[in-house]
Amino acid sequence: MHCKYCVNAGCLVAITVMFSVDSLGQTGHRTPWGDPDLQGTYTNKTITPLERPQELANKPFLTEEEMASQEQERLDRNERLLRASAQATVAGGSVGAYNNFWLDGGTRPTNRTSLIFDPQNGRLPLLTPGGAERKAAHDAAFPVEGPFDSWEDLELNDRCLVWSAGPPMLPSAYNNNFMILQAPGYVVIYVEMIHDTRIIPLDGREPISTEVRLWHGNPRGYWDGDTLVVETTNMRRTEANAAAVGGDQVLLRAANGRTDDTITVIERFRRTDDGTVHYEFTVDDATHWTQAFSGEFPFVALSDDELLYEYACHEGNYSMDNILAGERMLEKASDGGAQ
Repeated sequence: MHCKYCVNAGCLVAITVMFSVDSLGQTGHRTPWGDPDLQGTYTNKTITPLERPQELANKPFLTEEEMASQEQERLDRNERLLRASAQATVAGGSVGAYNNFWLDGGTRPTNRTSLIFDPQNGRLPLLTPGGAERKAAHDAAFPVEGPFDSWEDLELNDRCLVWSAGPPMLPSAYNNNFMILQAPGYVVIYVEMIHDTRIIPLDGREPISTEVRLWHGNPRGYWDGDTLVVETTNMRRTEANAAAVGGDQVLLRAANGRTDDTITVIERFRRTDDGTVHYEFTVDDATHWTQAFSGEFPFVALSDDELLYEYACHEGNYSMDNILAGERMLEKASDGGAQ
């Protein structure tokens, strides 16, 4: 049995999945029915940040030497943390978060200083007044320190309901692996994080009614030459809620809080060689950001010793029990120990 990094607790999973493009008999990067062949198992992990650091404001690209230096720094850091002595926590203090063993954000940067390339400063655009109000409402509804009266006071990823499997498909701290499958008229993307599956029709059907919202939206795809283009609308949102912390870095599911459908995400997938799919995304919501923004990074084929795992989040979500039990203990203490 194999164990994969888990969002909330312990070793969870035992099922591994391997996928081989060659096993399907594809040649020349074309499917038997003639579509460009994107199939395979990939990872999108990278240490390149979503937004460009301020100290690199006018530097969109890294040199080969800078890329090698950043990778070596991350390797050295991982080795240092692996060999570090265990640290005791002060009674009653913070128990901290995961140690580095559980994290798998990769070691390699892209050749960019940020995933975002538009705006040219490599950073998220400014929020509109309405967007700033929605973000403030989200932050007020989910203070890090609680209180946690019930599970509904915790965010959706804490509850193992949804993460940011896309769109857009941004790298996270772990579980950055996924599988692309194709059939005539469809592309399917299975994501390791909370085992989400995106089913993308390519047959030109009309989008569903804007009254129907889905956690990952309503995708429609088509081929532009050898590039798969996926346009997604109808993202679901609950009041002041989001898929948020650590997964949805841009809080898309907090952005679309209007009764009309205002957000669109466009993704582009293009195979560039046997082991790489180039990925590009654009997010546009004029009610939330002052301009659209775009980013890009590679999806790299997994090596033979890397596996795609089931992510049994609910089954090992001990954090929910512990957080709520801790809140009950705090309430009891504030009542002077009354039962």
